[in-house]
Amino acid sequence: MKPIVAIVGRPNVGKSTFFNRIAGEKIAIVDDRPGVTRDRNYIDAEWNGKGFTLVDTGGLEIKSQDEMFKHIKIQAEIAVDLADVIIFFTDGREGVMNDDYEIATYLRSSKKPIVLAVNKIDNYSEGAVFEFYALGLGDPVAVSSEQGQGTGDVLDEVVRYFDKVELDDEPDRLKIAVVGRPNAGKSSLTNKLLGYDRTIVSEVAGTTRDAIDTKFDFKGKKYSIVDTAGMRKKARIDDDIEHYSVLRGMAAIRKADVVLIVLDAGEEISEQDVRIAGYVHRMGKASVIVMNKWDTIEKDTYTVNKFNDNLKNDLAFMNYFQPVYVSAKTGQRVDKIMDIVDYVYERNSFRPSTGTLNEVLQDAVRMNEAPSFKGKRLKIYYATIPAVNPPMMVIFVNNSELVHFSYKRYLENNIRKAFNFDGTPIKIIFKSRDENSNYE
Repeated sequence: MKPIVAIVGRPNVGKSTFFNRIAGEKIAIVDDRPGVTRDRNYIDAEWNGKGFTLVDTGGLEIKSQDEMFKHIKIQAEIAVDLADVIIFFTDGREGVMNDDYEIATYLRSSKKPIVLAVNKIDNYSEGAVFEFYALGLGDPVAVSSEQGQGTGDVLDEVVRYFDKVELDDEPDRLKIAVVGRPNAGKSSLTNKLLGYDRTIVSEVAGTTRDAIDTKFDFKGKKYSIVDTAGMRKKARIDDDIEHYSVLRGMAAIRKADVVLIVLDAGEEISEQDVRIAGYVHRMGKASVIVMNKWDTIEKDTYTVNKFNDNLKNDLAFMNYFQPVYVSAKTGQRVDKIMDIVDYVYERNSFRPSTGTLNEVLQDAVRMNEAPSFKGKRLKIYYATIPAVNPPMMVIFVNNSELVHFSYKRYLENNIRKAFNFDGTPIKIIFKSRDENSNYE
């Protein structure tokens, strides 16, 4: 999972300018997220080879009674709660203000690592930041968001904390995230899996406003499960609190080993269902399609086949999907879910031997040689497997530009068939033999 970094500070101290500079320059890797709601308030970024999610919050006025600032404060509190590292932005031209002391006190109570950034220092001198030691947050870092000076210094301090961040206190506990649109039955399903009522279950869409994490054991294995708020379209997010509930849901997906994508069997698969599944796919997560409320469906011999065909059409980009048809209300087939969870995680973690993978590729090429393009034919030399979760294959060829998407799909289908990569995306990268070996 990626650490989460939150930017916090008073209004007009330059937080968003700093955020936008990172997003606008090649410091950051900005993801278009085919899955769920995306907003300029958070991006995926990378610095010195370390990935993280950067969250920009509204300007904080701790004691303000203004309704808007109350909402901003709630947003910031959620972001701080989510964060692994906090960047506290201050204004070097104005100096230390009363609100800075208030915010510093609040941030210290979070017990999170804090990087103190003093912005608007266009001409650095040691005296320009000296007074900010009074905040009791360690050495201030001078930065000019407008000019871009000091940006790297701030990020150096941020990533320095990553090795100390406790991202997973029990790495052997398999983490499950339950996601889907509002009112699909996620909370009821979570309760049924746990065997007792742990979350609020209601027919009112949007009851679950937060990601709730519970540890449990099942058949001698350790698990944790996160029931997330329903993920709406951006246009249907009514307030900032719900926006950050969606952010929590996305963070839960990043942390998860397996994602349960819950659909309502009584409704057609929606555009938002597809977006959520797309985000899970893009994150490389093993997943299970849980078709809930199966008890409400009139069935015949062909009903399951019809639903599977609909899933194949709507989720064509993840033709590896593993469905299970359940009723959280009655408990029908819910006991099957954990077996499928274990199975898809095992496939997501599976690393075939290099020799066997190359044999599969050779057989595929013998059966269907790559077509020539402008008089040149693709030649496949060998493949390696540098990573799993999800499985990654790097295939070295004479010229990666000769790889047609249809031939890539053909090879992927052969690899999937040979190794049973059910329930998991796989990543295939084609490299010309003389290209550098950075596969990430």
